Amino acid sequence: MRLPHRTTLPSGVRDRLRLRRGERVLSHAPAAEGTLVATTHALHLPDGHAVPWQHIDRARWSDSGLRFTEEGAGERTFAVSEPGRLAETIYERVTATIVVSRHLPLEDSGTGYRLVARRPPGGSDITWQVHVDDGVDPHDPRLADHAARALAALREQMGI
Repeated sequence: MRLPHRTTLPSGVRDRLRLRRGERVLSHAPAAEGTLVATTHALHLPDGHAVPWQHIDRARWSDSGLRFTEEGAGERTFAVSEPGRLAETIYERVTATIVVSRHLPLEDSGTGYRLVARRPPGGSDITWQVHVDDGVDPHDPRLADHAARALAALREQMGI
């Protein structure tokens, strides 16, 4: 019988976390800015801010560390030299929030947008997001009309 893996946080890190009832620590990694902590509900940043998994749009790792985009807050970068299990945890948790992701082209331009349905861990409420490709004007009224029709069709097709 395999015993469950326990993550031992550095001294003082657990004290700064404001974990919700039932939220568990999955992995962590030291960054130049402080310790990053992945839990069942969010990525906890060194400044005390917790980013729910469903609000992380993109996460990329490089030799210099982690760079991710938080919905409504923009891009953040953390210098992480040894991500350990944190990289795998972030990938798995962000991916698990995606219910549907569909790229749709706009006319014959080769560009378009992505409709994404996401759900928080353990939740049932689904939110839809529209991510436009580079070069697409997010304020173009044709985009809004096209996306509204595509969203209605996709929701009907998927039953969501």
